[in-house]
Amino acid sequence: MNNKHIRKGDEVIILAGNDKGKVGKVVARSKQLVLVEGVNLCKKAVRKSEQNPKGGFVSMEKPVHLSNVRLAIGGKGVKLHVRQNKKQEKELFYTQDGKEKVHRLVKAGK
Repeated sequence: MNNKHIRKGDEVIILAGNDKGKVGKVVARSKQLVLVEGVNLCKKAVRKSEQNPKGGFVSMEKPVHLSNVRLAIGGKGVKLHVRQNKKQEKELFYTQDGKEKVHRLVKAGK
C-alpha cells in the first residue's frame, strides 16, 4: 500500500536521506510531498526586512517525498492496511503486538 493516506497531523518516520530514522509531525501536504516538522532543515539567506532587521540565515524545513516517509505509532513505523468494517465503511488499520488496531476511517472518494 502506498502512503496516500498520510494526512496533516499524522506522526511519520523518515525512511531515506540525511534524516533517516527521525520522527516528526506532518505540517502540510501536497499531492506527492509532505512537510515534516523538524526534518530536512536547510539554511536560507534572507535580506534585511521589518521581520528580520539584521538579515542573515534562517533555518527552514523543506518537503519530503511521500515515498520516503511511513506512518509512525509510538516512534515505530507501521504498515497501514484497508478493510471494510461491519457498517461497510473503509477503515485503515495496523497490526501491533499481534492485535489489529484501527487508525481511522477512510471517507468515500478520498
